[in-house]
Amino acid sequence: MNQKQKAEQFAGLHVKGTPVVLYNAWDAGSAKAIADSGARAIATSSWSVAEAQGYRDGESIPLAFVEQIIGRIAATVEAPVTLDFEGGYSESEEGLAKNIARLLDLGIVGVNFEDRVVSGKGLYAAGRQASRIASLRKVADQKGIPLFINARSDVFFQEGAPHQFIDDALARAKAYAAAGASGFFGPGLLDEGLIGRLSKAVSLPVNVMVMDGVPSNGRLVALGVARISYGPIPYVEAMNALKKEAERVQA
Repeated sequence: MNQKQKAEQFAGLHVKGTPVVLYNAWDAGSAKAIADSGARAIATSSWSVAEAQGYRDGESIPLAFVEQIIGRIAATVEAPVTLDFEGGYSESEEGLAKNIARLLDLGIVGVNFEDRVVSGKGLYAAGRQASRIASLRKVADQKGIPLFINARSDVFFQEGAPHQFIDDALARAKAYAAAGASGFFGPGLLDEGLIGRLSKAVSLPVNVMVMDGVPSNGRLVALGVARISYGPIPYVEAMNALKKEAERVQA
């Protein structure tokens, strides 16, 4: 299966009511283990990739290093691979275009792309983030790859009650879809009613990240979620198990 076919296959996994479940990897070894479990796709977590190499999340791990890691993942597994691209490692559309071009050449078929200003404060205005998304789409189209751009919005990580931000989230989802996004990701949203509202109102497949307080996967299915991801949980659990076993053998 070539890269374009993998991209099409990955997009096809995003179905409301029968979501794709992504148990996030951080290197080639973890990706292979997850793929061998029967996973239909491999997704990385930027937090986990950074932590596994001794960095903090927030683009502190050099992009060149990330490219090496994602290149090894894509070369190791047959399943479609999507990368947590954070803010794209660039403020400018020109920089984003160069960065995504290199990643596409490594064989990825999807990215998470967030509207948080990684090197500053707050979120990009919806219009500016839409322009940034469009720059990714343009490069992918030029390469003939239907890249799955999972547009992440950090609106629900802002201080305040979630219902205060739902209208902004819906407006951003609409703007991001028009710019070429393939999915909408609102991490930090825990409320069932708001998750259901988002899934129903947004034209794009909606991604929910598992964390404390998020409804069960069964409830997310019923709410119409199309993608469930586990973020840093797999890495944290794996490292806790490793530490526990190391303590046992040294006791």
